[in-house]
Amino acid sequence: MPAKLKFDQVKVGDEIPAFVVEGVTRPDFVRYAGASGDFVPLHYDQTFVEAAGIPTVFAQGMFTAGLLSKALTDYAGVGQVRNFKVRFATRVWPGDTVTCRGKVTNKTEKNGEKIIEGDLEVVNQKGEAAIKGSFAAACA
Repeated sequence: MPAKLKFDQVKVGDEIPAFVVEGVTRPDFVRYAGASGDFVPLHYDQTFVEAAGIPTVFAQGMFTAGLLSKALTDYAGVGQVRNFKVRFATRVWPGDTVTCRGKVTNKTEKNGEKIIEGDLEVVNQKGEAAIKGSFAAACA
């Protein structure tokens, strides 16, 4: 798939359009478990989490990272991502609204490709970072 972004039109400081998910749900976590094979009971079994001293189930980290990757591929184009790194910072709970966003921090050329690099994050409705990350993507 051809590059969605034009290198000469992207500027350092440009923001990636936010992708917002209002009110993530337990069924979201269960569907992700089915798709990924991640059936750790922390993400769907209320009795299990309460026995562990946790108030309720919470999202798989990779579920949240997947939402962030959607924000990036919506911006850069499918197949253009060259690097995607994330670090998990806090849990995402049922009912949380998450905002996936990013910013371009550098433009460079590597191995004959025009590359943009940037920072990424997922924040909850309280402004707490659930994920911090970075990316590199090819441009035309």
